Amino acid sequence: MLEKSQEFNIKFHGIRGSYSVSSQNVLKYGGNTSCVEVRVNGHVIIIDAGSGIINLGSELVKDYIASGTRESSRIPINATILLSHTHYDHISGIPFFKPTFIDTSKINMFGPDTDNNYFEDIITNFISTPYFPINFDEIVAQVNLYSFKPAETIVLYSESTDLETKQLNYKEINELPEDAVVISCIKSQAHPKDGVLIFKISYKQHSIVYASDVEGYLGGDIKLINFARNADILIHDSQYLYEDYASSITPKQGFGHSTPEMAAEIAKLANVKKLVIYHIDPSYNDEVVEIMENNVKKYFGNTIAAREGLEISLL
Repeated sequence: MLEKSQEFNIKFHGIRGSYSVSSQNVLKYGGNTSCVEVRVNGHVIIIDAGSGIINLGSELVKDYIASGTRESSRIPINATILLSHTHYDHISGIPFFKPTFIDTSKINMFGPDTDNNYFEDIITNFISTPYFPINFDEIVAQVNLYSFKPAETIVLYSESTDLETKQLNYKEINELPEDAVVISCIKSQAHPKDGVLIFKISYKQHSIVYASDVEGYLGGDIKLINFARNADILIHDSQYLYEDYASSITPKQGFGHSTPEMAAEIAKLANVKKLVIYHIDPSYNDEVVEIMENNVKKYFGNTIAAREGLEISLL
């Protein structure tokens, strides 16, 4: 699937939190759970694998079939999957990701260990009987599982499907080839019970930051603000309207999610160019999401609500 390209494009395939929904009143923004595709310098990077990854997988297989008349002449599917954490709404699509049904596919999947389980064990246990008809070790594609820690950096090089994962200091990152794609992360503890990884993908002086399942702090999350400083795109959790977040009957404080206003505060303090509000509560219909988008623009003008099929180009 690797082709020489100078692109740096984002496409949203799932924008909901908690669980997927399907009804007439969510058609504009979509009802699938978290999944964002990033195409950068010929590489396919997928952030989170909620139900949105299922349609993405079908698109990748369609491209694979179109790439050659015979299996031997087709361009194999190569992808890097980054999992912010392993709650159901971020991994539910993995067993149904069609590229794993093709033996030439190569998938490198990164995610966090927890206090009680290694990342590899979490995924292999998730894809196993009696929860699914096949076990992880029966998958025909090459699927490599890696624990990803905040001290580490993933480097994807131009015209190569190989990657490196290692600890790099600021000077070493600056000495990488100009066309290298650099993936880094920090960990937020503002999501119960094991925290969540926040990702940054950088290429040619441009960057996107993905901060799902985070909850705002008084005065803003300083660690996240510094991490997202001057990013082109900040994709930020905005699950709850303020009135739901601070409800006197069913408050959502401590659930590990933000309001759009919290996201706007981070965007403003980090001086990002564009904010995408994301991980929207599944109970909110299109009209409510439109209200959220319009309201948050009062705080940070260059804001858009994520919707399935939305594409953003950085180059």
